[in-house]
Amino acid sequence: MKILAIDIGLGTEDMLLYDSEKKIENCYKMVLPSPTQYFAQKVKAISEKNKNLILTGCVMGGGRINMAVRKHLKGGGHVYATPEAALTLKDNLKVVAEMGVELIEDADEVKGEVIKLSDINIEQLNALFSLYGISLPENIAVAVQDHGFAPHISNRIRRFEIFEKILKRGGHFEDFCYINPPADLNRMQAVAQTITSSGAKPFVMDTGAAAICGALLDPRAEQPAIQINAGNAHTLVSVVKKGCIVALFEHHTAKLTASKIDDYARRLSEGELEFEEVFNDGGHGCYIQEAVGFKNIKTILVTGPNREIMKNSKLPVMFAVPFGDMMLSGCFGLVDTWMLKHSGRHLE
Repeated sequence: MKILAIDIGLGTEDMLLYDSEKKIENCYKMVLPSPTQYFAQKVKAISEKNKNLILTGCVMGGGRINMAVRKHLKGGGHVYATPEAALTLKDNLKVVAEMGVELIEDADEVKGEVIKLSDINIEQLNALFSLYGISLPENIAVAVQDHGFAPHISNRIRRFEIFEKILKRGGHFEDFCYINPPADLNRMQAVAQTITSSGAKPFVMDTGAAAICGALLDPRAEQPAIQINAGNAHTLVSVVKKGCIVALFEHHTAKLTASKIDDYARRLSEGELEFEEVFNDGGHGCYIQEAVGFKNIKTILVTGPNREIMKNSKLPVMFAVPFGDMMLSGCFGLVDTWMLKHSGRHLE
C-alpha cells in the first residue's frame, strides 16, 4: 500500500511517499517551497515586468500570495481574478474588490499573465516523480490549514468553532480529516476536488492536527502530553490524553516567546486559559474540553521549523523526532491518521 503524504505550510511543502513494503527510513522524502511562496514569486516576476496579473484556479492558502498581490496593486499594477481564485485573498469578495482586484468570470475577458492557483498541482507532481521512474500512488493525503469559510466574521473565531465541535465529539485525530470535506471548509474541499479529478483518492487533514499526531509517534512520548507545534506562521499547542486532543490553543509564532508558551501551555493543561486572552493578543484562540492538570503531564513534545523558540523554555521539553525526521512530523501524522481511519491500526 502506498500513500503520497503532503504537508503544506507557509514556508515549506513536505512530502513523504509512504510504501508499506519498505522500512519507513527508505521511503522517499522531499521538502520543497510552499505553494504560497511559489506563487508569490510568480506574482513578483509579473510585477517586475509591469504586466497585468490574472488569477484563476481555486481557493488556496493565501499568506505570501496576498502580500505579493497587495504590493503589485500598491505599485500601480492591475489584478483580475475569477471568484473562486479571489477567495484566496479574502473570504468576502466585496472586500477583495475594495482592495482593487477586478472580478472576472473568464481569463479571456482581459489581457495579462495568468496564474492558476491551487494548493496541489498533480501535473507538476507527475512530472517531478516521473523523472525518477515513479508513478503517483492511488492515495494522496494532504494537510492544509483551513480556517473555515467566514465572509462576515473573523476566520480566527470560525477556526475555533470548528475545533470546539471536534473536541466535543472526543477530539479523535480521525475527526480532523476528511475524504469529502464540507462546503464551509472550502480550501480542503478544493484540494480534495483537485485530487479526485486526477483519478486519485483524497484524504485531507488540518496541518496542526497532523503535526500533533506525527510528533506523538516519537517512541519516547508518553501521555497525557503537551504537544507544541511551532510552525513558520502559527504555533498550535495541545493537550493529548489517550490518543485524543482535549485542549488546544493557536497563536501567531512571531508573537510568541518561550516564556509565553510556557505560561499558556501550563494554564491550558490546568483549564485556566481563556479564548479571549489568546484572541485579544492577536492569536487564533483557545478551547478546553478537559483540564488534565499540569502535574499529570508526562511528556512535553516540541516539533515544527521554529522549535528553537523552546530552547529557552523552563519546562522539561523534549524535541520530538518521529522516525528520525522532525520536518516530516505532519506527513507521518497524515499517514498514521489515514491508517487509523482505514484499518484501525497505527503507523509503525
